[in-house]
Amino acid sequence: MKNKVAKGSRHLLVAFAVGVAGWCVLPPVPDAYAGFISTDLPNSPMGVAKGVCPGRVVWVRDPGAATWNATGSWWDDACNSQSAIDNMLAVCLRGAGAAGTDTQSWDRLFRGFNQRKGRGDIGYTPGETIAIKINMNNTSSHANNNNINASPHLVLALLRQLINNAGVVQSNISVCEPSRFITDNIYSKCHAQFPAVVFVDNAGNDGRVKSTYLTNAIPFSVNTSLAKGIATCILNARYVINMAVLKGHVGQGITFCGKNYYGATSIYADWTMNNHDYFDANDSGVATYMTFTDFLGHKDLGEKTMLFIIDAFYGCKLVNGVPGPKWTSAPFSNAWPSSIFLAEDGVAVDSVALDFFRTEFPAAVDLNYCDFYLHEAAQATNPPSGQVYDPERDGVRCASLGVHEHWNDAASKQYTRNLGTGAGIELYCVTIPEPALTVAAALALVTRRRMGHARVT
Repeated sequence: MKNKVAKGSRHLLVAFAVGVAGWCVLPPVPDAYAGFISTDLPNSPMGVAKGVCPGRVVWVRDPGAATWNATGSWWDDACNSQSAIDNMLAVCLRGAGAAGTDTQSWDRLFRGFNQRKGRGDIGYTPGETIAIKINMNNTSSHANNNNINASPHLVLALLRQLINNAGVVQSNISVCEPSRFITDNIYSKCHAQFPAVVFVDNAGNDGRVKSTYLTNAIPFSVNTSLAKGIATCILNARYVINMAVLKGHVGQGITFCGKNYYGATSIYADWTMNNHDYFDANDSGVATYMTFTDFLGHKDLGEKTMLFIIDAFYGCKLVNGVPGPKWTSAPFSNAWPSSIFLAEDGVAVDSVALDFFRTEFPAAVDLNYCDFYLHEAAQATNPPSGQVYDPERDGVRCASLGVHEHWNDAASKQYTRNLGTGAGIELYCVTIPEPALTVAAALALVTRRRMGHARVT
């Protein structure tokens, strides 16, 4: 059942001083964004929050998880702690599912998603298929390279969770990047442990399955020259997990979960051959139709996605090249962000990631109005542009696709659900000091603090 309406009609651990109501008082950060302009004021939520805990975006940081020193490859095992990343993802899931164990969290997440889709109070049913859309935009073959792409360690951590804790059979999972190539560092690491998991990419061979497409599966809400096929590995899945990478982009300013669906369409592996209609916002600030909103609202893309994950281990200022630079804003202090952002609400998670990105890289290219697709998505029933969002062109327009707002300031990082002033976003923060806390110790604090930043000593 599509989440549409008819036309016409917190935080376990943060290694900082704890302030009032459990909030961590961080060093002041100038709230001036030279390269970012928006039309909405801080703490002005729009849209309808989604999730077991509506509007909750879980942010987990472990400084010991990502420690690349610019020697060798950023994805080497020596500078990425698999145990820490496994632990971080477990904490994320328990925070999102508001449950005490990984298995309970998955059950709550599946049940909540199915209820929102009108399927009733049912969890995962054996035999149902799951597609994990990763971001391997900076690849040209199966050979490894040192450009910023999906973390092999996070992909493995997610597979371990789905198979060992959610009860999904290996062969019912597809790890896919239909428009690019799944490199050996991901395939070999994951295939060695889970040989029946299916890997789908643009080329196939070397153990991968070549992607196929259903033509005209996304005709879009407006006439456009964009590729209109959708990969069958996505179409045939019962559930989708969107695993994006936190990085900037020329034109649209950012490339998070909203843009990650572009790689699920029938575009060419050579990006120079592809059209990018309506990706970037109007420089004058006039609201217009946005392609990413159609992606988030399509029944087989955003509306089929039960979980949105942003890989922020090596958050990158640019869309390509080696990761960098290290982050200097609080609380990162000239280190990698070494973080995961996770939510059931794709609008909320991109909104939070944007607040972090614009704080760290205020002079990044093309940030002006780069949140317009989020404005349109949050208010898809009646968007600022006046556009009717109906990406399938089936006569049924999209309802609100999630909740958007910007935090109060870069120092406090508070949204309206944190402040108790509105029904917008809740940033559920967890920072795991070195050595990494156990999941049990981290979760013990969650039961005592539902909002804000917390510290475990």
